[in-house]
Amino acid sequence: MFLAGGWPMWPLLLASVIAVALIIERSISLRRSRVVPPGLLDRIIADLGRHGAPPEMVSRVAAHSPLGRVLAAGLRNIKSSREIMKESIEEAGRAVAHDLERFLTTLGTIAAISPLMGLLGTVIGMIEMFAVHGATGTQEQVSVGIAMALHATAFGIIIAVPATIFWRSFRRLVDDYVMEMEQQATTLVEVAHGERRR
Repeated sequence: MFLAGGWPMWPLLLASVIAVALIIERSISLRRSRVVPPGLLDRIIADLGRHGAPPEMVSRVAAHSPLGRVLAAGLRNIKSSREIMKESIEEAGRAVAHDLERFLTTLGTIAAISPLMGLLGTVIGMIEMFAVHGATGTQEQVSVGIAMALHATAFGIIIAVPATIFWRSFRRLVDDYVMEMEQQATTLVEVAHGERRR
């Protein structure tokens, strides 16, 4: 099938390899235990009540996980006003969200253009087939040529379907993580300013 599709299949093969690599990388990087580890906020609040927020504790939290980076931004400004603490958390949250969305644009682009690349391969194959056989080709030769040309479209769709599924799943996962980080950061701000007890 691959060789029958002609040279347009090579860009599709490259796109499929990149898509698989990105899916594997994002599946590993976007694990819940790695992004928003359970119990982190509770441990921070417990340490905050016992020892305050010394710089070494803030550095340890920041290096822990993406959620840790967001919460550490608030801890660095814990003695500031509620508004300044929230602003620092929001800035860190935007940076973390940007990092979590890394490579998703590339995966979405592959999902969108793979069928188009396949269609281009089919059109090129049809042009070449009619140029070779022209009006003198038999019905069997034309049928075989069309079938071979359609391989590129089929391959493009085969790439696009899983790429689209994973792209949408990862986007939703990132949105869920960002919302969860916002909720935990709000809890930290309220606890730090005595508005909530845990």
